[in-house]
Amino acid sequence: MKTIFWRMAGYVFATAAGLFAFGLFAAPTEEKWVSLFNGKDLSGWVAVHDVTFEVVDGNLRLVKGMGWLRTEKEYKDFILELEFRPLDERYDSGIFIRCPLEGKPWPKDGWQVNLKDVALGALVRGYSTKVPSESPRVPLNKWVKMRLEVRGKTAKLFMNGEAAWETDILDRDKGYIGIQAEDRRFDFRNIRIQEL
Repeated sequence: MKTIFWRMAGYVFATAAGLFAFGLFAAPTEEKWVSLFNGKDLSGWVAVHDVTFEVVDGNLRLVKGMGWLRTEKEYKDFILELEFRPLDERYDSGIFIRCPLEGKPWPKDGWQVNLKDVALGALVRGYSTKVPSESPRVPLNKWVKMRLEVRGKTAKLFMNGEAAWETDILDRDKGYIGIQAEDRRFDFRNIRIQEL
């Protein structure tokens, strides 16, 4: 009886291993990324106030204006990844998260990861820095990879793979993701999100 049991267990194991080898079972931890920018046009985005964004060489270029470009839908918990590069001296932009629509030229009650030359990566609300960052200043025309993980009240920022900060002060449970325009040119690319 023991021999039959072990023989059957062996068959089951071999069959399962074969199915995995041939890809008949999906990996349980497969990531589900969604691109937020297609490299061709501004589909999925809404310009707010007086701003100009264009697609240049497959990149989303912030050209000018004071306002922001936001997603069409709101997000709650997510991982956001993107690359950015500043094109002008004294550069200043930002990535808004969980933002409402109210406010001019920017959301008055939203959170922003600052992309300013002297405060790169700082978490800002309104004009007040809530979480400083020690991320170094970036040379013009150099691409920087940013990853932001947002779960509940917690947010974690990574710049070029290095941890910049972690905080648990987020008090809005959902809102729009956006790119701040503050009359300085920036390029953005590889913008993608994974909802949690």
